[in-house]
Amino acid sequence: MKTQESIGICVFAASSQQVPAAYIAAAQEFGRLLAVRGWRCVNGAGSQGLMRAVSDGALDHGGHVTGVIPRFMVDHGWCYDRLTDVVVTDTMHSRKHHMHSITQAVAALPGGCGTLEELMEALTWRQLGVIDKPIVLLNTGGFFAPLVAMLTRCLEQGFMKPTHAALWTLAGTPAEAVQAIARELQAEQPMIESKY
Repeated sequence: MKTQESIGICVFAASSQQVPAAYIAAAQEFGRLLAVRGWRCVNGAGSQGLMRAVSDGALDHGGHVTGVIPRFMVDHGWCYDRLTDVVVTDTMHSRKHHMHSITQAVAALPGGCGTLEELMEALTWRQLGVIDKPIVLLNTGGFFAPLVAMLTRCLEQGFMKPTHAALWTLAGTPAEAVQAIARELQAEQPMIESKY
């Protein structure tokens, strides 16, 4: 059984600064709640946007944040210098591989192409059994509603099995997101280690 301190949450989130303040505030609160739980935040090490906000929320409240970032992003100066520790990878794929290998749950916050790609890959991996961990979407301001509608359409049209509706959990607030992760982790007795 894993202890609270050993639980890592893989957080996918936007690096854009040009977003409404409500998204930043929710990301900071999510980071704070991870720290309060004693859970490690593992993200893409970005120095801007929601990624930075999650890190700040955790670090400002005594949390631990591991950033995982490809070398070319470090070379561009995109790595946040405040993180607890940083893992530098060779490629984008090895970045995601490492993030999944050291975490027990996934949280997706609002974001653009990169965030959506990471989320869809995680859902696919869970569908295929490559990973077995909770995937929670923090639906700030209804951000993920169109994506969930598309996934629901896939279910209705037979492109996904009815059981695949359980691949993700939608959470309206940071507190609901953390509670959803906690419920799913508690249901896994003993805790299932990542297969990837």
